[in-house]
Amino acid sequence: MPTIRPISDLRNNFNAISDIAHHDGEPVFITKNGQNDLVVMSHALYEKQQALIELYQKLAVAESQSNAGVDRKSHADVMNNLRSLIRGKEI
Repeated sequence: MPTIRPISDLRNNFNAISDIAHHDGEPVFITKNGQNDLVVMSHALYEKQQALIELYQKLAVAESQSNAGVDRKSHADVMNNLRSLIRGKEI
C-alpha cells in the first residue's frame, strides 16, 4: 500500500517522511491541494531503480543485436575464456 502524505508534512514532519522512505523501502507520494505533486524516496531505492533501468537498457541492446544476427559465442566458449582469464592465460 503506497504511503501518501500532504506537502505540509514535508515541511513539518520531514524526519518522519524520511524514516518511512528508509524503513519501508518504498517511495512516499506527496500531494499538494489533493493532487499528486512529488515522490520522495531513499537514495538506496533510487540507486536500485537506476540499476534496473540500466539493466533493461543493456538487455534491449542485446536483444536487438540477437535479432540482427550479430555473431554470438556459446556458453561453453564464454566459460572457457573466463577460466583462462582466471588462470592468467591469454585467450
